Amino acid sequence: MGELVGYVRVSKADGSQVVDLQRDALLNAGVDPRMIYEDFASGKRDERSGLDSCLKALRSGDTLLVWKLDRLGRDLRHLVNTVDDLSRRGIGFRVLSGQTPIDTGSAQGKLMFGIFASLAEFERELIRERTIAGLQSARARGRVGGRKATMTPAKIRLAQAAMGQPETVVSDLCHELKVSRQTLYRHISPRGELRQDGRKVLGVS
Repeated sequence: MGELVGYVRVSKADGSQVVDLQRDALLNAGVDPRMIYEDFASGKRDERSGLDSCLKALRSGDTLLVWKLDRLGRDLRHLVNTVDDLSRRGIGFRVLSGQTPIDTGSAQGKLMFGIFASLAEFERELIRERTIAGLQSARARGRVGGRKATMTPAKIRLAQAAMGQPETVVSDLCHELKVSRQTLYRHISPRGELRQDGRKVLGVS
């Protein structure tokens, strides 16, 4: 049986009561205090080093628990992609309160996982279609030929959507993006995760 892992996020608008509510809910659900990861948002940027560490620590068979759904995602797109990634990695997910409690150990929870997966796939297809259309338009205007092969934000988004998919042929993807395999892997991991160079291009931490 896997580990129960909790995640707590506190914003500047939250009071100490919200912190206690989150931690108490996780502890009552059986999460070991040592397995609770926390983020405290401050300033204009919502840093998520705690979430990054939490997601890296999770292994297949583990279950991630949060107090409410809005504690996990920085926005809807991030939430959908994060939950979809958990499902692909064989990690369970439980939301303990709010209007939409979720437990992927139940039939309803599995259905919710499927909905998140469908939304993530829909987004990837939209990104892929827009990016390919943009690349074709650029080639038609003569912007691609003779230019130094570089990774743009649009190319990185396409690579993220394509990498890690069983049907993706890396050599074909590199050909479409007009970049070398080395350049691709410098920006995106084989599983579609951003690497340091990719984060720089997108301007994210």
